[in-house]
Amino acid sequence: MLPSEQRQPEPVEIARRKGMFGSSLGNDTSGYGGLERPIIFPGATPRPYGGWFDQLADGLEAALPAVGTGFGDAVERVVIDHGEMTLYVRRELLVPVARALRDDPALRFEMCTGVSGVHYPQESRRELHAVYHFLSITHGSKRIRVEVTCPDDDPHIPSIVEVYPSADWHERETWDMFGIQFDGHPALTRILMPDDWPGHPQRKDYPLGGIPVEYKGATVPPPDQRRSYS
Repeated sequence: MLPSEQRQPEPVEIARRKGMFGSSLGNDTSGYGGLERPIIFPGATPRPYGGWFDQLADGLEAALPAVGTGFGDAVERVVIDHGEMTLYVRRELLVPVARALRDDPALRFEMCTGVSGVHYPQESRRELHAVYHFLSITHGSKRIRVEVTCPDDDPHIPSIVEVYPSADWHERETWDMFGIQFDGHPALTRILMPDDWPGHPQRKDYPLGGIPVEYKGATVPPPDQRRSYS
C-alpha cells in the first residue's frame, strides 16, 4: 500500500479562528472581523501506514528498548499526511528517541536538518510546538518529522544538541522567536534579536504592529571584543 492509498483519518478541530488573522484583541484591521473558520489538524493515522512508514515504525519500535523506553511510551501518535510522516513524541523522551533515530542501523537518520517553533494559543496545555526534521542519507534520503509540545507556563523541552550538534543554532533561534527553553543546551542565547530584547516576536500573542524600536545601545563591537559563545 502506498501512502497515497492510505485511508486518511478524520481531521481534528482544535479551535475556531475569528477574523482574518485570528485576532481577538481588536487589532484586526482587515475588515474581516466577522469571519469564523475552524482550525483543523490531521488526525492520528492507524496502521498500516503504507509505503516505507511501517518499516520505519517497526525499526523504531525495535530500537527504543535499547535506549530505555518503548514505542508506546515515547510516541503519542503518528500522523501520515501529504505523503509525510510525523511522530508526536513526549518531550521527556525526545532525547532517547533522537538517539535511536541516529544510531540504530535500521534507521540511521544521520542529520537533523532543522528545528522550528510553532505557537498554537488555542491548544490548551500544548501551546508551544518544536518541530524537528531528520534525514537519512544511508537509507536513500528518507525524511521524517518529530514534533514535541509543551505548555505556555512550562516551556521546557530537552535539547538534542548532545545527539545532533547541528541543532545548536536552530534551538537558539526557536528560543529567540518562541521562548521555548531547551534544557541542556550549551549556550541558549539570542541569535537574531539583541540580548536584551523583550519577548519572542513570532509568538501569536506578540503585538502585530506599532512596536517601537527596542534596541538598546545598538552597536557592534570589534570581533575580538564580541561576546564569547562559550
